[in-house]
Amino acid sequence: MVNGISLGNIMVDCDNEQKLCEFYHKLLGWEKSKMFGCPALSNRNGIVFLFIEEEDYIPPIWPEEEGKQQKQMQFDFQVPDVASAVEYA
Repeated sequence: MVNGISLGNIMVDCDNEQKLCEFYHKLLGWEKSKMFGCPALSNRNGIVFLFIEEEDYIPPIWPEEEGKQQKQMQFDFQVPDVASAVEYA
């Protein structure tokens, strides 16, 4: 382990950084800002999501299909009522 190491930010590649930032802002209620020239969200615990547009971004397919872009990471959020949270999202 490296002494003093901690998680800085989580960079999320996408095809529309403003749209995805706004989606997560409405979903989570985190504070919007701009960091390193990118739209960003942060929570009270210091977790920061940064959103960056990639010209050749290919969104993953869910559920996964063989031969299609697979997810590379996912966010798992805990909620008291999954059905209501999915409907809201």
